[in-house]
Amino acid sequence: MALQGWTVKEVGRRDVCDFIENWHYSKSINGCIADYCFALFDQNNTMCGAMFFGRMAMANQYKRFADNEGDVIELRRLCCIDDTPKNAESFFIGRALRLLSKKFNGIVVSYADKEHGHLGIIYKASNFKQLADVKGAKVIIHNGKRYHDKAIRTKYKGKLKPFALRLIDALQTGEAVYKETLGKVTYVYKLSR
Repeated sequence: MALQGWTVKEVGRRDVCDFIENWHYSKSINGCIADYCFALFDQNNTMCGAMFFGRMAMANQYKRFADNEGDVIELRRLCCIDDTPKNAESFFIGRALRLLSKKFNGIVVSYADKEHGHLGIIYKASNFKQLADVKGAKVIIHNGKRYHDKAIRTKYKGKLKPFALRLIDALQTGEAVYKETLGKVTYVYKLSR
């Protein structure tokens, strides 16, 4: 078996931060709450994967899935190095969900981002249930990076942040542009103890 001797361990946010910023397509964990972090290790104890779960990204989003906010958690980031053995991601998800179920009893939500060619095959293989797609959103593209549309409304003490002002200026000069995304596929998994 290709994954013999591989393990999944709960770790701290610092333990997975650099790995995720290197291997995840978003290259960022900024703004993400990471309540539970896990790492995948090969038989030589080398980290080959990282993921974390946290509260939902958007306010009141939990209401699609449960009555109480505390009953829903989102798989916010998941990534592995490129040359992991076959089934490494489903192995990783399965083991992480078992560890998570000892601390959290509720619904896990994850999204497959169609904008990046993700359809959620790994979630299907991990027994997540597919729900309706989430429509695309408007993002801002500036200097090769994507920013959520709400970035231009970010305030501190009632005033727009300097970064928001720079983005607004870039939109007005044409250095930044709006783009509609393709949307996401929603997956859920019910944890129980």
